[in-house]
Order: sequence, then structure tokens, then C-alpha cells
Amino acid sequence: MVDSPQTKLFPWKDLRLLIRKKLRLGNQGAITGIDVDGQVLRVVQTAPRGNRGAVTRLATERLDFPNGTDCSDPAALGKAIADALDRLGIQPAGIVMGVPRASVVIRTLSVPATEDISELASMVHFQIGKDLPIRLEDAVIDFKVRRQVSTPPRLEPNDPTYAQSAENKADPAAALPKLEVLAAAVRRDVVRSFQQTADAAGLNLVALGWPSDAHARCVEACRVAPGDEAVALVSLRLDEVGIDVIAKQTLLFSRGVSVKLMAEPEQPVPTSPAPPLPDAGRMNPPPTEAPAMVGPASFVETITIEVVRSLHSYGGIEPHLPVSKLFVAGATGQELAVVEALKNRLNIPCNLLDPTSALGLPEVSRGDASGSISALGLALGVSDPQGLSFDFLNPKRPAVQRNMRRIRIIAAAAAVAVMLFGVLGVRSRLMNQRVQINRQVQADLTAAEKKRPIFRQMRLQATTLQEWVKAGSNTLDHYAYLSAILPGSEEIYVSSLAISGQGVIRFAVQARSGEVLAKLDKQLRAAGYDVKPLAIVPGNDKFSYDFRSTVELAAPEKMKIDLAGVHPPVRPADDASSDPPGKGNRKGARP
Repeated sequence: MVDSPQTKLFPWKDLRLLIRKKLRLGNQGAITGIDVDGQVLRVVQTAPRGNRGAVTRLATERLDFPNGTDCSDPAALGKAIADALDRLGIQPAGIVMGVPRASVVIRTLSVPATEDISELASMVHFQIGKDLPIRLEDAVIDFKVRRQVSTPPRLEPNDPTYAQSAENKADPAAALPKLEVLAAAVRRDVVRSFQQTADAAGLNLVALGWPSDAHARCVEACRVAPGDEAVALVSLRLDEVGIDVIAKQTLLFSRGVSVKLMAEPEQPVPTSPAPPLPDAGRMNPPPTEAPAMVGPASFVETITIEVVRSLHSYGGIEPHLPVSKLFVAGATGQELAVVEALKNRLNIPCNLLDPTSALGLPEVSRGDASGSISALGLALGVSDPQGLSFDFLNPKRPAVQRNMRRIRIIAAAAAVAVMLFGVLGVRSRLMNQRVQINRQVQADLTAAEKKRPIFRQMRLQATTLQEWVKAGSNTLDHYAYLSAILPGSEEIYVSSLAISGQGVIRFAVQARSGEVLAKLDKQLRAAGYDVKPLAIVPGNDKFSYDFRSTVELAAPEKMKIDLAGVHPPVRPADDASSDPPGKGNRKGARP
């Protein structure tokens, strides 16, 4: 029946999915599987052991709901789960839960073989969307590859059997390899309700599986179906019974029966409807299919009838593996009675499924382990390298159809935007450079403006010196000669001196008396200068230099200056004119 498992069909794609799974789960540590069975919470914890997980703890706890609430309310269910985990002393890092069989629609599809998981998902969504009872947008779909259908050999025209192969002749596409895919769909609001339950409990929901597929994983862990054997598993719950046929960890057939065990008085056994096709299912059971409440005896008889009908329905599937064994699991207390009843009706071995011995669990958990196969399969499946076959929280998604025209437009717009930002960036950088240069120039200009008077004075002095050079006058010699022949500073001092370009010398003097100024006129004439008559002006000076005059004189062309023959007056001891600045040059001191 199962020719090629999914792990052999898509080795590289499974590696990619494994990497995505590890990135999604992160370092979760222990994974906790949670199964709500009526008013009972079943908890299984696994820890990594090599490339798989090992069961480290198994426990059950009753759920306490406030008055007027039940497990259909996500907030109330989440609060009850949180309280039950607190009583058990369990603080899970990540949990996995399962969608009930009644909420799942299953279909067996045949699609062209491909190694691209995204392309395969697109084909599965296209085919299953044709007969879903709801819109495809409102469903979450996941799938698992069962097998690759063997391609019949193509016959040649001269073959004797060629004429009998009308299909080969009429449909060349039939020779292409096909994949048999088991697809499962649930309502999106069902997935949302599980997320709300986990949020209300303060838990991290890392995966949302399917209990029927988890049963296949548990059967594989219990090692009760070696080789190609197909086994049937009857799982008894408080309000539902599941009949699954499993081979090579692959679910071949799945059916759920809504029936609820009750105490006395016993109710009559309801007439069971005809079993659905193996790939049929219901998104949610209609109100007319509420769980039938029966007593223990009727419960056993009802389960026996439904198991026989389910096996007959499975026997009509071609090709199929014959069921060689049947196992019963559950914690309703009627498991042994169901096993004995099935032994009387079937010609195959019927036994209780014992996960305790196969998984090395403590003997004290034997009673709870048989009823926790859903939680066991979910927790072990998440810990596997390939993860859960069906994960409605993180399903295999179709490839996104790319609009190349839109992509090109967006790429062109992005390129234009990049160029624009690049131009703006270069422009901004150049402007910043120019601004820096402008600031430096402004600073230099401000400093030069402060020195403008000094520059003007230097230009004037330079112009004067150039005029002296052009005139050929020895102005500096006259300056030195006058410094030597003028009286000492005790009698007179010069307050200003100017020499014009024509050689006319003008200087202002202040003297202690008019006689000194009269004597000065004679000394200048005796030295050979042409002196314009002096005009003596009396004044008031705090240093007693009360007589002022402006002397204007000219040097004749034939005048000879002998600096070696004259000696300037000796400076007085208290002369402060040669002292360093700030020391002897006090304001108001005599120059």
C-alpha cells in the first residue's frame, strides 16, 4: 500500500521544512502534549533524546469549570487547563494540542508527482477546494504524501496486449507518475479557538495536530506493526470513538463515531448510519448527530458494530493492506469488554494497546497511558525531525503567485528611489562641504575686518616709504639727526612727527618755557635747516610742559648730515619709554 514514504520522496524539501520547524520552535526544551477528554486533562511531556523525543512524564487531572461554563468556551477551558497544570506542578515551555476528528474533513487526492512542496500544496488546495463545505479562504489545509502510484509500463503497438489497453492509448497523461495525498481541512475559526484557549491558559501553542495521525505515531512508537503490516486501532473516549487503520506510521483509514458512555439506566442502542467513504468527513457534526448516550452494555455493542462496519468499509478500498491485528486503547473502563466482543466477531488478534511497556513508562501510569495515546502521539510527533504530518497551526502553504509586472514596476520604482536618494545624498554632501568652506571664509573675513585699521596704516606707511624712495630723500637720516640735536626730554618732547613726500618735516613740540622754544629755533637753523618761524602757544600741562609749537622745516639740497659728529642727549634715569608694555608705560606718564 505504501510504496514510498514522504521522507524518501522529498529529502531536500524535508530538510528545508526541518530548518523552518527548528527556527519556529526555537529552543523549547520539553514539549508538552495536551488532550482534553471530556472533563479530564491528559498531559504528556517529552524531552529530546538524540534526534527524537522520549516521554518523561504522563499525568491526568480533572478539569474544574465554573457554573454555567464548559469546554466549548475557550476562556473557561484555558482557565481550567491552567488550574489543572498548576495542581500537577507542570509549567510547559511549549504545548501541542489536537483538533477533534469531528472537526476535520479528510480527502484522498491524486496529484502529479513533484518535488516542490509549495507546488504540491497549490495542487492540493486547488483539488480539495472543489468540494469543501466552506470557502477555501475560511479553511486551514494540511496534507501528507501517502505513496507514489506505480506507473504501468507503456505498451508498444506490436504488443499483443496493446489493443486491450484502451486507457494507455486514449490518455497518454495517465502514464505520468502520481502521488496519493491525504489532505485534511479544518475551519479557521476552530484553529483560532485553540489559540484563544492557549492564550487564556498563558501557554505557548507551538503546534496543532490531528489525533488520528497522532494515533499512527503512537502505534509506531509502541512497535506493534512491524514491516508492512496494517493494524486497526480503536480509541475509546468519553464522548467519541475513533477507528483508524495504520501501516508504516501512515494513516490509511479514519472514522469517528459520536457516542457517549453513561451510567445506568441503560439506553437503547441507536441505529447507526451507514459508514461514510474512507476519504469523507464532516467539518463539524450537525446537531442531529449529537453523541448517543448509552449504558456500558450498549456501549460495547455499539462500538463492536461500528468497528465491524468500519473494517468492511476499509476492505472496499483498492489496493489496500489487510488488517492483521486490532488494538483497543482508552480509559473508559470498557476496553477489556470491547476487546472480548471484537474477538468474538473478528478473525484477527484483538488486544489492548500497552504504551507503558513499549515506551518504558512507570507502572503506576499504566491506567492513564492507554487513554493518553493522542497526547503521546502529538508530543512525540512534534519532537520528531520531520515534525507533525498534520500541523494546522503551521500548515504547508502554496507558493505565492508572483505578479511579474508588478514586481518590475516596484523594482523600477525602487531603483529610481535609490538613484534619487543617491543624488540627494551627494548633493547634501557637496553642500555641506561648501557650507564649511563658506564658514571658514566668513571667519577669515571677520578676523581681517578687525585688522583693517592696521592694514590701512601699513598701506599708508608703505606708500610714504615708496615716495621717499622715489624722491631719493634720506628721511631716516634726518630723523636720527633731529633726535640728536634736539634738547633733552627734561626741557622738551616731541608729540608727533610727519615728513611729506616733498621732504618737508613737521613735528609738534611741548616745552617747559618759551626760551627753550626760541633756543630750539636757533639750534635748527644752526644745524642747516630752513625753519619757518615758530608760533608759540601757551597751554596747561600736568607735567609742566605748558608751551606748545609746531615746527616746520626743510632740508636744503646741499645739506650734509654728519651723524658721527653729533650725540643724542642721555636719557634720564626715570625714563619709562623703553620699559616693557604695562610696566612703565602708565596712562598719563610723560612720553
